[in-house]
Amino acid sequence: MSSSEVKVPDIGDFKNVPVIEVHVKPGQTVKAEDPLVTLESDKAAMDVPAPQDGIVEAVTVKVGDKVSEGTLIARFAAASASKPAEAKPAARVPSAQTGEPSAAPAQTRPSPRPASTLEPMPEPLPIPREVPAPPLHDFAGVHASPAVRRLARELDVDLTALKGTGEHGRITKDDVKRALAKDSGGAGGGGTGIPEIPPQDFAKFGPIETKPLSRMKRLSGPHLHRAWLNIPHVTHNDEADITDLDSYRKTLDNAAKAKGFRVTLLVFLMKASVVALKEFPEFNASLSPGKDALIYKKYYNIGVAVDTPDGLVVPVIKDVDRKGVLELSQELSAVSAKMRDGKIAPADIQGGTFSISSLGGIGGTAFTPIVNAPEVAILGVVRSAIRPKWDGATFEPRLMLPLCLSYDHRVIDGALAARFTRRLADVLEDVRQLVL
Repeated sequence: MSSSEVKVPDIGDFKNVPVIEVHVKPGQTVKAEDPLVTLESDKAAMDVPAPQDGIVEAVTVKVGDKVSEGTLIARFAAASASKPAEAKPAARVPSAQTGEPSAAPAQTRPSPRPASTLEPMPEPLPIPREVPAPPLHDFAGVHASPAVRRLARELDVDLTALKGTGEHGRITKDDVKRALAKDSGGAGGGGTGIPEIPPQDFAKFGPIETKPLSRMKRLSGPHLHRAWLNIPHVTHNDEADITDLDSYRKTLDNAAKAKGFRVTLLVFLMKASVVALKEFPEFNASLSPGKDALIYKKYYNIGVAVDTPDGLVVPVIKDVDRKGVLELSQELSAVSAKMRDGKIAPADIQGGTFSISSLGGIGGTAFTPIVNAPEVAILGVVRSAIRPKWDGATFEPRLMLPLCLSYDHRVIDGALAARFTRRLADVLEDVRQLVL
């Protein structure tokens, strides 16, 4: 047999990512694409797969180790062609219901590489893409992980003054939160230090069942909470007459079905958003870390929420301004399938400048999507409906699409938000403007 080394592949800009699961041990027979280890950054979890059928000679990492691109994780021997592959013992894989490891039968299909997911945005619960805050403290010598250090800097908590309750005195995120609550004295503290909801014993009132949150919700929850606390949200509502657009979309969609993809309203929303973003560049910007300047982006990458078994994930479609409706439709279809299969990669969720959350396939009349910081605005849409519209002489039935634009009021005021949303509606009402 020939030996080969398995190293951490390209994982984007992430470094020192913790190993949260080791799925194999020396001597174990595995098949190509079976997960060897699972890594978890603040944004996503991902599996490192076996490169081919064979036998694990050695595992060089353990749970808790920090790895980066190129780190050796295992030595691998390809199975001899003359020797039939042994049955793979049951691996520990994440349960779709609990997100916790559970025994998987030997005959199940290989786990997908990334243990997380994404699609176009129904109430999009986005995934973090944030600008790191400038250092506020020197944490040299402090026994804490990079994630805990970052949290402490964001919340302005001095780690050198804390006593860790983790293993070997390690400072945990809970230690930081407790210190923040203690310093705030239970007060709001300007948007931080908000006291926790007091725990209750719900079992006193009737039967209960406790199920762990999925890994995706555990990752996205803190980001959403942080964005909601730090960004002064305002939502502006408008509507667009998409009667003509929908007729044109259906024509394109009928032709696309034969080629294996669909043309949805979402791609027109993406293209129309780019038109509005170019005319109102504040919406395609981010606040500088010092909150004293705007960083204008000259590229147009649109995040769309994908509904997956583990929750909503927000893949980013790059360079939307350079792609046509049919090209975007094919890319969106491929990305959505990839996210639902759990094949998310770090590069898939990075670099967004504006997000869209579509609940059109489900229903509703309006909602307030949470701004996906460090972006400054997000568009939410719900189901379109036929309503009477006055044409100056009579009422006629028209297909109306509600638009819900949430924005960061530090950057965008109400009048600008109204102009942006109206311009977006104008483009949707006359799709010919997309070619201007």
